Amino acid sequence: MTDQDICSKINETAEYIKKTLPEIPDTCLVLGSGLGSLTERVEVLASVSYSDIPNFLTTTVPGHDGVLVYGLLSGKKTMIMKGRFHFYEGHSTQEATFYVRVMAKLGVKNLVLTNAAGGINTTMKPSELMVVTDHISFLCDSPLRGPNLDEYGVRFPDQSCVYDKEFIRVLSGCADELGITLHKGIYAYTRGPQYETPAEIRALKAWGADAVGMSTVAEAIVASHSGMRILAVSCITNYAAGLSSEPLSHQEVMANALAASDSSIALVERFFSKLED
Repeated sequence: MTDQDICSKINETAEYIKKTLPEIPDTCLVLGSGLGSLTERVEVLASVSYSDIPNFLTTTVPGHDGVLVYGLLSGKKTMIMKGRFHFYEGHSTQEATFYVRVMAKLGVKNLVLTNAAGGINTTMKPSELMVVTDHISFLCDSPLRGPNLDEYGVRFPDQSCVYDKEFIRVLSGCADELGITLHKGIYAYTRGPQYETPAEIRALKAWGADAVGMSTVAEAIVASHSGMRILAVSCITNYAAGLSSEPLSHQEVMANALAASDSSIALVERFFSKLED
């Protein structure tokens, strides 16, 4: 597919969303596994199924509903992606991050990403939260591979500061105000869908990773290429392979994400209350 074809699809999708939603806010929030219930705290003004949006993929993972919501979160207008797309579902990283390009085309300035992650740093316990300060993308097929979309960013984008330091500072302050434990750490991407082996976790730990997951990184790369400000928060839903005697399962991930949902929702709400209108 040529860059003209890609841009044409982005434009078509953006135009549909413009016509469907009352207006386009500055911020898009992406809900990871177990956080779909946050929309119960949102004053929903409009919503549309991914299946109705031209060129959008559909979600196949439990906990990812596949709905784009527009509404008020802590009084702030936002778009909420109830579910995301993953490489392991059979999509390329370019396909999985297509929605980020659409958001950039719409003029969205801030991307808030949430995810479920396995804890590598054992000071972090299941159901605790971690704000991502950096990531390791060695195992991620670059979503920027192929013709560069000059409209969005340069061919060789700097990745020195993908995650917005001011957003991290504000979120940390919110956690202090709420008495919520919020770790800071490095998120490592793996392709999935199989969980990592103990040997792979040891390697990731040697690289400096604090948590590991199967999303977020490709999205953050595309958002940073597009000039967006990025915040990413991981819910530590399990100890990574080899760090616990229990076998890993998606049921454990969902259960611990649910256990952390009150803290996650409170923290996200407080952060949004501090965003500028």
